[in-house]
Parts: sequence; structure tokens; C-alpha cells
Amino acid sequence: MTALIVGTAIALIAVAFVLVPLFRGEATAAPGRSRDAVAPESSGEDAVSALREIEFDRATGKLSDADYAALKSRYTSEAIDAMRAADSSAVTPDASDLAEQAILRYRQRTVGCEVCGPRPEPGALYCSTCGRYLPGRCKGCGAAVSEPAARFCIACGRTLAA
Repeated sequence: MTALIVGTAIALIAVAFVLVPLFRGEATAAPGRSRDAVAPESSGEDAVSALREIEFDRATGKLSDADYAALKSRYTSEAIDAMRAADSSAVTPDASDLAEQAILRYRQRTVGCEVCGPRPEPGALYCSTCGRYLPGRCKGCGAAVSEPAARFCIACGRTLAA
């Protein structure tokens, strides 16, 4: 008799464990595919995933050719519009971003070798890889200094770093 009561209690606990999430609304969809295959989407990634989904539905025979053509043209135009909008926003970076301003200041400080490219040493006079002279600018007037052994600025006469 005890085994029957324990078995019944375990069965009731198992049923409650399965049914409680359903009544609370915590049921989750199966990962990977949504239930509504042709739901309207808004962003570019959603349009691209909708395109993939209608391709799959057509291949499995769930979608007719006429419906496929209409949905493909709609989602293709949405995806292209979203990609164009993303490209136009990526071209103009936000100047108020502090990290972007710090990067721009760092790039202005660094010097570059014409053979090896930008150097990690901000105050370098010679390239650490190939040994070439790195042209710079006068800190007083901003004139270009291109002579390897220049000690004075040609434009203002200020003493350059040794």
C-alpha cells in the first residue's frame, strides 16, 4: 500500500512539473525554427532569416510558387533597404563618442613609415623595423620636417627634439 501512495505522489509531482510552466505562460518555442514561417519582419536580419525560411518552406513543399515569389520580392526589398540604411549609418561615425575621439587623438600622435606603415612608438624619429627616418612636424608652427638630421625648424627656427 505504501508503494502505491509513493508512486501516485511521484506521478502527481511529474504532472505538476510539466503543466505549471504551461499555465504560467513560460512555454518556449523550439530552438531554431519559429512556428509562424511567414510572419512580417522589420529589420534586415529578420528579413534575411525570413528569406531563408521561405526557401526552406518552398523546398519542403509547404509554400506554393506564387506565394514564394511574392514573399521573396517583399523580403528581398526589406533586406536591401535595411542593409543600405546600415551602410549609410556606418559611414558617418558619431563624433560625440568618447572612445572614437580617443582613437582619433592617438592616430594623430602616431607617425608612420612609408615602407612599414604606422609605428607604435609615438615619438619615434626612425622606424624600428627598417631604420628609415620618419618625417614629422614642428611643434611650434606645424611645418613639415623631412631632413633626417634637422635640429631646427626651417620655417620658424625652433629647436627640434634631438
